[in-house]
Amino acid sequence: MTEDRNFDDIAHKFAKNIYGSDKGEIRQIIVWEDFLQILSELDADHQALQVLDAGGGLAQMSQKLAKLGHHVALCDLSSEMLQLAKQDIEKNGLLEQYRLIHSPVQSIGEHMEAQVDLVMFHAVMEWLVDPKTALETLLEQVKPGGIASVMFYNHHGLVYKNVVCGNIPHVLDGMPHRKRFKLQPQKGLKPEEVYQWIEDSGFSICGKSG
Repeated sequence: MTEDRNFDDIAHKFAKNIYGSDKGEIRQIIVWEDFLQILSELDADHQALQVLDAGGGLAQMSQKLAKLGHHVALCDLSSEMLQLAKQDIEKNGLLEQYRLIHSPVQSIGEHMEAQVDLVMFHAVMEWLVDPKTALETLLEQVKPGGIASVMFYNHHGLVYKNVVCGNIPHVLDGMPHRKRFKLQPQKGLKPEEVYQWIEDSGFSICGKSG
């Protein structure tokens, strides 16, 4: 039976190879530029926002928000990732801004007392058996007038990467997952499908990157 991916077994490797890489740095810069626009839309200069970082891992991006005075609920399925995140958050003097929740994102409603201004759902859906239901659950946590930031592994980008690398037979075979690549999701998500899920949940898409 297929299960959602839990990174307990490779949490330290994940931290080093994903967030500590040049590609990871570039990704964070691009996402933060989008966040500056989001913060403007939410009038964040005049109020402390309530933020849900769902499947937030090491909380690199939400810590930037916490440094600006916003309050973050960090949820993750991996207890190891949460522990690493707590150490980093504490080192940066931000622990008072956080509430740490050890839970799958699909059960987050059991831990939230109220809806939030901003939901962050970054690089999680591609690791889930049922990404659509998880996304719908998280969108329910956004208060009226709030915003959800959703980032996922793009199927079309994966095709492009393999074509550029000359892996045409792999593409024609449907790009089956290669077990040696533990930090690469088993599949990408088609943007047009994710956009439809978002709109079907009553949201309008106000920006895209990537």
